[in-house]
Amino acid sequence: MSRYEDPVIISCSISGVIADRDQCPAIPYTPEEYAAEARRAVEEGASQIHIHARKPEGTPSYEVEDFRAITEAIRGAVDDVIINYSTGAIGIPIEKRLEYLRECRPEVAALNMSSMNYAKYSRRRKDFVFKAVFENSFDTIIEFLTAMRKLGIKPEHECFDAGHVANLDPLIDMGLLEPPLQISLVMGVTGGIRPTPRNVTLMSDQIPGGAEGPNQWQTIGISRDQWKLLGAALVIGGNVRAGVEDNLYLPDGTMARSNGDLIGKARQMAEDVGRRPATVAEARELLGITTRSAATA
Repeated sequence: MSRYEDPVIISCSISGVIADRDQCPAIPYTPEEYAAEARRAVEEGASQIHIHARKPEGTPSYEVEDFRAITEAIRGAVDDVIINYSTGAIGIPIEKRLEYLRECRPEVAALNMSSMNYAKYSRRRKDFVFKAVFENSFDTIIEFLTAMRKLGIKPEHECFDAGHVANLDPLIDMGLLEPPLQISLVMGVTGGIRPTPRNVTLMSDQIPGGAEGPNQWQTIGISRDQWKLLGAALVIGGNVRAGVEDNLYLPDGTMARSNGDLIGKARQMAEDVGRRPATVAEARELLGITTRSAATA
C-alpha cells in the first residue's frame, strides 16, 4: 500500500475558550460564524469538528441551547462531518457537562485522561497568564465513560503526558473501553509534556496495541510548535488536529484568516508525505463509529 492510500483523519479545533477576537479575528462566536468556519475547514479536508461552545458575545458556554444552536448551524452549512464536543472544564459540575451530551448526542466527546496543573506562562511577563488544577480523577473519567457508553458516544481520550496514555490500561481491563480507541496526544500545555517531535514518538509508543495497531491516535500541538509536531505525527502514521483553539499562526508566522487556512496547511503537509485526508465515511470507519448520532442527523 502506498502512503497516499493511507488516509489521515484531520480534525478542526474550531474555537476553544481561551483566546478571543482581540487575539484572532477568525475565532467564531455566533452559530452562524461557527457554521462558516466549519464549512471552510471541511472544504480544506477536515472530517471532524471539535466544539467548545460560546455565547454569541464570545464567552464560554456549557448550556444545551448553545451547543444545539452551533451544531444545527454547522449541520446546515456542510453536507457531513463528525461532531465532537469538549467536556473539559474547570469549575463546571460534571452533571452540567453531561447534560449537553445527553440532549445533543454528538458522535464523539473529548475526555481528559488525568488530573494535572494546567497553565499558560508568559516569559515576557515572568509570570503565569493563568494557572489552575485540572481535575480528572479516575472517578470522574469513569462517570463520563459510563454515560458515554449509554449514550452511544465515542470518547476521544485527551492525554497531556505519557502517563495519561497509561491510564487507559485499567479502563480497558475493566471492559469500559473497546478498540478502536481515539487517542489524542496533546503537547505544549504548561503542566504537560514538552512539545518536541521526539515526544510525539515517545507518547505514540505508549498507545495500547502499539502506534500501528487498531487504535487511532492524533497529535494536538499547542501554539506555534504545532507544525513540527503535526509533521512528526504524519510521518509515523498518526492523525492530526489544527484550528484556532490550538494555534493562531501559519508556519511562516502570519496569523490565520480562518480555520480553513490552518486545516489547509495540515492537508498540504499530509499530501507532502504521501498521505491524503480521510473522507468523513472513512473517518467513521477508522474510529469505529457505526451510526450517525442526533447531532449529525
